[in-house]
Amino acid sequence: MIIGGGDDIDPGLYGHDNGKAPIDPDRDRFEIEMIEHALQTQLPMLGICRGAQLINVVLGGSLHGDIRGMRLQTSNFRTPLPRKTALAAQRARLARILGSERWRINSLHHQAIDRLGDGLIVAARDLDRFVQAVECERGREIIGVQWHPEYLAYLPTQRRLFRHLIDCAKQSKPESLDE
Repeated sequence: MIIGGGDDIDPGLYGHDNGKAPIDPDRDRFEIEMIEHALQTQLPMLGICRGAQLINVVLGGSLHGDIRGMRLQTSNFRTPLPRKTALAAQRARLARILGSERWRINSLHHQAIDRLGDGLIVAARDLDRFVQAVECERGREIIGVQWHPEYLAYLPTQRRLFRHLIDCAKQSKPESLDE
């Protein structure tokens, strides 16, 4: 399952006051239901930008509502081009998947993961130390990336992320909810 990018997540879902950016409560409800289904059935899951943030929130984590004023090393310039750098955390599976400890990423967001959800670990950070990727710490195939790899499909490292999800889905035998 892939949960993609889009509008901000309702700040009320992670205990913050309402923000000023557009939200879509119906989409939030639908995607929360899909994430819960994937968690219950052990379905491999990739969260992209908003999707990574929502997986984190569903698992009890929180977000920085707006990181623009918190950046010190990099700009707030939003672009689909790979203008930022992500650095893999030690022992992150994501580094093996992408075949590198460091890769170029794009940035189209102003929110970021703050407190990690249950069972998640940091897989990568940017030069400002913001979380750029998370993964499940044991056994489950859950990866969340803050950038948009779908816009970077011309880069072999980014294609590996999708190939990995496909390979995991082929090997997966999700548990039935009816049993």
